[in-house]
Amino acid sequence: MDKKKIKDILNKVKKDQVSFIDLQFTDFFGNIKASTIPTYNLEGALNLGIWIDGSSIEGFARIHESDMYLMPDPDTYSVLPWRTEAGKGKVARLICDVYKPDHQPFEGDPRFILKKVLKEAGDLGYEYFTGPECEFFLFPKDEKGNILNISEGNGFYFNLIMDQSHEIKQEIMETLDVMGIQSETSTHEVADKQHEIDIKYDQALRTADNTITLKMAAKMIALKHNFHVTFMPKPFFGINGSGMHTHQSLWKKSKNVFYNKKDKYGLSSVAYSFLAGQLKYVREITGVFAPTVNSYKRLTPGYEAPVYACWARINRSALIRIPQVSKGNETKATRMEIRSPDPASNPYLTFAVLLKAGIEGIKKNLKAPNPVEENLFEFNDDKLAKFYIEKLPSNLDEALEEIKKGTIVREIFGDYTWTRYLESKKEEWDNFRISVTDWERERYLKNT
Repeated sequence: MDKKKIKDILNKVKKDQVSFIDLQFTDFFGNIKASTIPTYNLEGALNLGIWIDGSSIEGFARIHESDMYLMPDPDTYSVLPWRTEAGKGKVARLICDVYKPDHQPFEGDPRFILKKVLKEAGDLGYEYFTGPECEFFLFPKDEKGNILNISEGNGFYFNLIMDQSHEIKQEIMETLDVMGIQSETSTHEVADKQHEIDIKYDQALRTADNTITLKMAAKMIALKHNFHVTFMPKPFFGINGSGMHTHQSLWKKSKNVFYNKKDKYGLSSVAYSFLAGQLKYVREITGVFAPTVNSYKRLTPGYEAPVYACWARINRSALIRIPQVSKGNETKATRMEIRSPDPASNPYLTFAVLLKAGIEGIKKNLKAPNPVEENLFEFNDDKLAKFYIEKLPSNLDEALEEIKKGTIVREIFGDYTWTRYLESKKEEWDNFRISVTDWERERYLKNT
């Protein structure tokens, strides 16, 4: 690591009166893991890394190849505001990359997987920018700490509701700002107790880091107020679930290469090929950006969650939407929004598969189909076939089969991580498949 960067971090730690450092990374489910060190060990960690047992991390390594080490990324240094108490030393964090003993990056590290695809795009001259919209539910807890997970159905979309949840959201955004992360907006979403915070549009690695941090900060700030934040995609039947709509564009030499002022939709040939790639490969990558059994309870017609592989400008039932932008801001703001990812996904892996699918479209010069501005939820199977519109997988098992048949996920995950991901997710599906639910007892116990 650059000696100047090491010196700068050590000076910041001293200035901030930090006593401990959380060295953070994620497993392939997006769960934050950490090894905490005292600051007097930080210089060694920055130079040589900190060893961990990779076999204890889901999806990382087998017992006989468990030794790995964490290398902190100095650009991710930040004091953790919720870990600061009067009279005690502060705690900061550094997000880490995972390495093997031979000093090579660990192929199954989600951050490395994203970096690998970003390099592939970079070799073509492109930078990938993303802007995720993270939706979540915010529930109060009782005096015993039990989650009062009751929703009354429809909420108050965009309404300014000055209750405690509004104050909690404001504190989350203020906390992110202190950590150097800019939020774009926060809103009350469609469902009761459902909210959204949007991260500033930026380079994909940074927004993935920031998305992980947002989820951590939201949970910690809510906990302080005796509330619970969940990024579960579909907590309740009959109302909208939570998505992570992701805005995306490619840039080359500080220029947005998605924009073409002569096109009806303002899109370049590069943008159309990128879009075509995501539509072509979306079924085989869905199991990454919609990674849980519950994800597919959200991906059903009628609740603003897209299930049809097509694109449009105004039609919000389409998988990919081309947002209209303010006149005069087209060169910066032209982008495409994919609406199927959910916030339970690992953002590093989500951005990686989205970018890889788009890059394949560019490499193969794929042609995008015509847009569909009609309400797709009113289409029957014959009309879907007429427009050559495919549906997303209807459940996790179907999504896993698409991953097996496809090439995108296996190529970027590598054989070992691809196999472990499928095994873990198949176990999740099998556990769900053999579980007996309240719905089944209510329907069959008395009448069968």
